[in-house]
Amino acid sequence: MNDEAEASKERSRRPHEEGPVTYTGDAALPAVTGEMLRDALQLTRPYTVCILKATPAYQPPGPARESWVADLIWEHGKRNYALYLAGLMRIVCPIGDGSGTTGISIFDAGPDEVDRIMRQDPAVKAGLFTYEIHATQTFPQSTLTATPPAD
Repeated sequence: MNDEAEASKERSRRPHEEGPVTYTGDAALPAVTGEMLRDALQLTRPYTVCILKATPAYQPPGPARESWVADLIWEHGKRNYALYLAGLMRIVCPIGDGSGTTGISIFDAGPDEVDRIMRQDPAVKAGLFTYEIHATQTFPQSTLTATPPAD
């Protein structure tokens, strides 16, 4: 087996431990058999994805943002961090690209519970955000790893 094939096989045994990975083409991906996929799918567990969207009342960051909006967004962020620390919101990703989608999160809770959680969000209650909820599942080892800061 060549060095690249061996490295690819090793990465498949311990995915994502080495930090960001660069896509170099499908040939560099680990080989996956139908049996491997069937076995892996037996291990998935449910999660819920929440997609947060801006309403017309939302004001993007910048000098024109009113202080009451900035305060609400700060409270929203603090609450998200509390949900993260509690283990309910496993992944939280703010999005600031101006697309109208302002965040995506993955909850370790069912869709009904996530709806109940999101209805209490201060920025949702104030009408700055709406949200979509989608049931999903993933592999138990799925995770985002910390990347050490560049020197």
